[in-house]
Amino acid sequence: MKTAIILHGMPSKEEYLNNPDRPSPSNSHWLPWLQQQLIVRGILAQTPELPEPYAPDYGKWRAVLERFPIDEETILVGHSCGGGFLVRWLSEHGVRVGKVALIAPWINPKDSRLVSGFFDFEIDSDLAARAVEIRLFISADDDKEELDTAELLKKSVKGITVAEFTDRGHFTYGDMGTDRFPELSEYLLA
Repeated sequence: MKTAIILHGMPSKEEYLNNPDRPSPSNSHWLPWLQQQLIVRGILAQTPELPEPYAPDYGKWRAVLERFPIDEETILVGHSCGGGFLVRWLSEHGVRVGKVALIAPWINPKDSRLVSGFFDFEIDSDLAARAVEIRLFISADDDKEELDTAELLKKSVKGITVAEFTDRGHFTYGDMGTDRFPELSEYLLA
């Protein structure tokens, strides 16, 4: 059975704790829309809430991800820090997976908001060989850290494909002006 796991990014602590009217990270931006697009096409899609997303801890995030069976029928989607997390998890695990989408991925081992060691790993240059395909989605008007991460991944991961945009910012509702991301669903469903 085809499945999908869609991982959110890292909101600020203030944004996460002090805005009760805002949806949780797993229910923000285009994530719920994408989940439904996959579900109605017979793909069991999950958008787990990652613990303390404003201060990610790799071990805690890994424990949540690994509650799900992951194999060559599993689609993996990660936004921002969730994308960086997937790069580490895939680099450290030899599992074969389906399509992987990294949306504005972020890898910054020096960020003080991270629990020590979150991005303490070596990118496996062959990780794309264990996936049906890995596609990087990046927009030229995103922040420098994400653009730097995109360049790092383009140089480090053999066989990664890239979908480049100029006007999507960080692929959030505020930057895109919509909660839909048709290019992502088209890629995943093709």
